[in-house]
Amino acid sequence: MSYSTISPAIVQVPASKSEFIPQTAVYLRVSTSQQTTRSQKPDLERWLNAQDPEKLGKVVWYSDTATGKNMDRPRWQKLQANINAGYIHQLVVWRLDRLGRTASGLCKLFEELQEKNIRLVSLKDSVDLGTPSGRLIANVLASVAAYETEIRGERVKAGQIAARAAGKRWGGSQKGRRLKVTEEQVKAIVAMKDSGEKIARIARTVSLSRITVYRVLENNNSEIKHCAAV
Repeated sequence: MSYSTISPAIVQVPASKSEFIPQTAVYLRVSTSQQTTRSQKPDLERWLNAQDPEKLGKVVWYSDTATGKNMDRPRWQKLQANINAGYIHQLVVWRLDRLGRTASGLCKLFEELQEKNIRLVSLKDSVDLGTPSGRLIANVLASVAAYETEIRGERVKAGQIAARAAGKRWGGSQKGRRLKVTEEQVKAIVAMKDSGEKIARIARTVSLSRITVYRVLENNNSEIKHCAAV
């Protein structure tokens, strides 16, 4: 099965509705020119090859080398224009954080895709915006992506300050430091567990260790039992 190459051009309006071919947009992103999309492409290609060609429609690849801190990226802007024009019927990504790493930008995008009835396929996250639990998980993942970006920035700043003060190189977080589990992460953990997801997958999704996930679930069960006893 053949796919169209990465196209920055906006798809032209067909002469008649009968000629209209829905577009499956495949979006890839890396942050720097030192990175490549080689880790993303194989999974995306395998997924495409497993789909019904008629349901896929025209497959167009969009690829950016840009930060995920904002949505102002050349190829994404072309893709956004096609979404606004109504040419896209599904959007496929390797993982949600490839779309961006700001909670506000991603949540706004999720709402737009849902309003336009555009299917979002995230291979590593298995998110379905058509269900309440799917929307919750998507919003949590958006918050986690933004949180990781903020933590990364704080670590870099702390490292620079420590290095200047000590006159040596420094990196990483303080030994023994445990990141805070957010309320959104707890909600996602409980929702995914209730839907039958495995602990390992839940841990990968919310970017926490399996031990932490077990502790969250244990605490949640304890709270439920306490409320029931009262």
